[in-house]
Amino acid sequence: MNAIDTKLAALGITLPAPAAPVANYVPYVITGNLLIISGQLCFGLDGKLSDTHKGKLGAEIFNEAGLEAAKLCAINVLAQAKAALGGDLGRITRCVRLGGFINATPHFAALPAIMNGASDFMVEVLGDAGRHARSTIGVANLPADAAVEVEAMFEIA
Repeated sequence: MNAIDTKLAALGITLPAPAAPVANYVPYVITGNLLIISGQLCFGLDGKLSDTHKGKLGAEIFNEAGLEAAKLCAINVLAQAKAALGGDLGRITRCVRLGGFINATPHFAALPAIMNGASDFMVEVLGDAGRHARSTIGVANLPADAAVEVEAMFEIA
């Protein structure tokens, strides 16, 4: 078992089955030593979007549920990475970048704080190799009315 799988087990986290694309795109691309993961929603272990993680931050969703949603997105990012890497998360040498999309009301200003749910999780699981560049933007809507969507780029061996 590699260090990432060991850390996930220690945290009591089971990666779900990776979500299938819902449109004309692929869930990941490997080019050179980069693994790019398409945006992942905040699906639970059952592959469903909980009502707790649907809606807009600053309206139906509050910070705690937003943080949970961002963390779920990051868990789903790792599930896609595991599928892309033939089950070997140990090939990840660094999280290069996370991109966060927060379904929010126009005046919701805590976008970076919500995205910390994904960023903090990556650092918790990958250690210093989980520190990454990041963009976070507020959006008018997300697929399935999800509260958060996260995309990622990893360096791999």
